[in-house]
Amino acid sequence: MSYIQGETGDWEVVIGLEVHAQVISNAKLFSGSATEFGSAPNSQVSFVDAAFPGMLPVINEYAVEQAVRTGLGLKAEINLHSVFDRKNYFYADLPQGYQISQFLQPIVGKGEIVLDLPDGTSRTVGVTRLHLEQDAGKSLHDQHPSKTYIDLNRSGVALMEIVSEPDMRSSEEAGAYVRKLRSILRYLGTCDGNMEEGSMRCDVNVSVRKPGDAFGTRCEIKNVNSIRFVMQAIEYEARRQIEIIEDGGKIDQETRLWDTTKFVTRSMRSKEEAHDYRYFPDPDLLPLELDAAWVEDIKKTLPELPDDKKSRFIEDYKLSVYDAGVLVSEKSKADYFEAVAKGRDPKLASNWVTGELFGYLNKAGKEIEESPVSAENLGGLIDLIADNTISGRIAKEVFETMFETGEKAADIVEKKGLRQVTDTSAIEGSIDAVLAANPDKVAEFRSGKDKLFGFFVGQVMKATQGKANPAMVNEILMKKLKG
Repeated sequence: MSYIQGETGDWEVVIGLEVHAQVISNAKLFSGSATEFGSAPNSQVSFVDAAFPGMLPVINEYAVEQAVRTGLGLKAEINLHSVFDRKNYFYADLPQGYQISQFLQPIVGKGEIVLDLPDGTSRTVGVTRLHLEQDAGKSLHDQHPSKTYIDLNRSGVALMEIVSEPDMRSSEEAGAYVRKLRSILRYLGTCDGNMEEGSMRCDVNVSVRKPGDAFGTRCEIKNVNSIRFVMQAIEYEARRQIEIIEDGGKIDQETRLWDTTKFVTRSMRSKEEAHDYRYFPDPDLLPLELDAAWVEDIKKTLPELPDDKKSRFIEDYKLSVYDAGVLVSEKSKADYFEAVAKGRDPKLASNWVTGELFGYLNKAGKEIEESPVSAENLGGLIDLIADNTISGRIAKEVFETMFETGEKAADIVEKKGLRQVTDTSAIEGSIDAVLAANPDKVAEFRSGKDKLFGFFVGQVMKATQGKANPAMVNEILMKKLKG
């Protein structure tokens, strides 16, 4: 169990997350307006989005399907009857004066997410609900010295709000939860998970308590837009609350924001309760009635999800839990690995993908979709190692060139003359030359200094520019040294 040490002993942090995930759909939740990111301000706004009088919302069936698909991917209950409500509040970027959301009767009920933790263990976090709602517009405070501009392009975009149970007990677990949820959404194709563009945002609920006590008063940190910030905000907020309580104060239930420049949470407003929003069923929208057979048809189209893929990689490819977890974290990584491993040694394929390839991509700041080395070409490199055309050491040199140029391994090997020397007589000649040049060390070896064997291997590999087959070098060298 993860505890925070305070002046009065151990404290436990209790964390629940509300993740707002933008639905991948070409149209908004209640209008036909486009949803493309980065368009000119107010260029994707219908009369419905702008809340012109008399304009009525019409539900986007595909957005509903995406929510159901997500619910199924979270192993959650799908509610065949759900209701849209009006959540009333007033803000400049909310033209209707209310948000169409779901409250008492959401489209998706209880589900679960299995967390993959850094120490190799896993644990399950409950999902309370998933409901559909429309997004608000965006206020731009930095375009004019004394005015706020409003961009309604985002107004009406379909969001899935995925609410967790307060089951997490550390910032690491919260980070693992967001990573796993984002991975599932991407596998399903229901949200792109791009936190930088705001298509996935977190509201983080944090409270602290003495181990075993009842839950404490929580504070909500709004609209945190990166996993790193989620974790930092939790660490700061938990310690802030502990210090207040230990100094004899009490925690006010409030909404706070994460200051990304000062790395502190700051108070925004007192926390609203449900009754503050005066929820009531939206009179313009009938209850949503889903057909069980339609839900079952969606279930049949679900892809293999990360947990199932991880189990298969461990079972079929005999990979470690860690390597399998790394490879299935993104569908594109898993697909790349499977293309490389097909018909080859899966452990060798895994080592090259997770080691060399991921290392180079990370250094270059590239995603796997941008890799200059295709899965086919990496497979070709592994084939050259397997058939003894090149050694593992030479392969690393070849890979570096492949990453720089995108060329095939075989072409680089031929062009640079890197083919491995397997000619016994040529290797013997190099060994004889090395032994003749180091008679004193030969004598030392024969007198019992076995550790010098590595010296001789190094000298032979140097003489052959690393091209000699290492296994053959070891075998012939040992015979000659023992002479």
